[in-house]
Amino acid sequence: MALVDILAPKQATSAREAVRLIKSGDRVYLHAGSAVPGALLGALLDRSSELHDVELIHLHVNGDVAKAASAAAPNIRRCALFVDSSTRDAVATGAATYLPVFLSDVPRLLSTGRLPLDVALLHVSPPDAHGYCSLGVSVDCTLAAARAAPVRIAQINPRMPRTHGDSFIHVNDFDAVVEVDEPLPEASAPVITAEHLAVARNVAELIEDGATLQLGIGAIPNAVLGLLGDRRELGVHSEVVSDGVLELVSAGVITGSRKTINRGKLVVAFLNGSRRLYDFADDNPMLEMRSFEYTNDTRTILRLDNMVAINSALQIDLTGQVCAESIGARMYSGVGGQMDFMRGAALSRGGRPVIALLSTARGGQLSRIVDTLADGAGVTTSRAHMHWVVTEHGRVDLHGMDLAHRARALISLAAPRFRDELTAAALNRGLFRDG
Repeated sequence: MALVDILAPKQATSAREAVRLIKSGDRVYLHAGSAVPGALLGALLDRSSELHDVELIHLHVNGDVAKAASAAAPNIRRCALFVDSSTRDAVATGAATYLPVFLSDVPRLLSTGRLPLDVALLHVSPPDAHGYCSLGVSVDCTLAAARAAPVRIAQINPRMPRTHGDSFIHVNDFDAVVEVDEPLPEASAPVITAEHLAVARNVAELIEDGATLQLGIGAIPNAVLGLLGDRRELGVHSEVVSDGVLELVSAGVITGSRKTINRGKLVVAFLNGSRRLYDFADDNPMLEMRSFEYTNDTRTILRLDNMVAINSALQIDLTGQVCAESIGARMYSGVGGQMDFMRGAALSRGGRPVIALLSTARGGQLSRIVDTLADGAGVTTSRAHMHWVVTEHGRVDLHGMDLAHRARALISLAAPRFRDELTAAALNRGLFRDG
């Protein structure tokens, strides 16, 4: 049966006509990540001169159209739930804004109307025989947005994988539908250096058979996954996964068979990778896409025994405070799900919360382990929540350590050229005494 035979006459239309449902003053949710609805977003940008006071709210975005949105549409102000390369400059200049929030809280903000929406722009798979479309590679807070927005506009794309879990919305729930056939934006694979591999080796030693993993995006998580080929019966419960999981699934290393909940399932909120990852996801019952309200809920995470949460940092000070969201006062990413998973893993039986980072930045010119966080830096994970810290120079468990022992332990993880400087700073602050 053709799509036009399923849809009500008012639904099937062009992208240009569909976005005419958006009015000045509307707050518009944009399906994000690799599910950015490029045709709809492009049509909205083309209308920007006719509109004013439109707010476009979204997570990180992939794809050229999304990354050009700020410059192309000054009348459409962006509100980022997580800052990325497409929004950093705009947030820094005030052309866009950032909403600091735990990702686990976003669905509730939308569903309760605390963060009201007028329109949701969605990117979905074709409907099945029962009329249900899938949100595909990005469920995260999109399911809540689709339920909360009074107006829902969808582009239906045969290249969007049909994913299982909490990913379905009926085609009759859309106010307008646009048929497209376009490739999904893909995330490029990170470059893994010798230093990343050194960090990854130190992290991998903390991962035992049967552990359940949460990993972020980037070189260190991918490098860690590449070192786990000799493990058995690993599980995944994470807000995101990338291509790094594919080899371990096909090798029978990631099975989920020892997970204490969602056994046998790879549970994630969104996918961020290549077409190969999206093909793996299509109609795969092993993969369960869930809302942030589930994946990132500390009460869910702590029920997973042997939970290993691996997160990153931009800076960590000598008392264990972590900044993962800004470089000084300049927003770089966001609060994200770090605290959701750090606390959940800490409360998990046998769990290990990990902050893994290179010890230096700017080609070794700056230490990421610092006396105090840079002026204006936000504390993403507090010193009281800290457990394992890992760099290429080793790993330490800060939990239960006083400030003196913490400072010495963290200095041991810094690049050797910065250790004397850090020791002098710690002595000057009275964190410990000489000798």
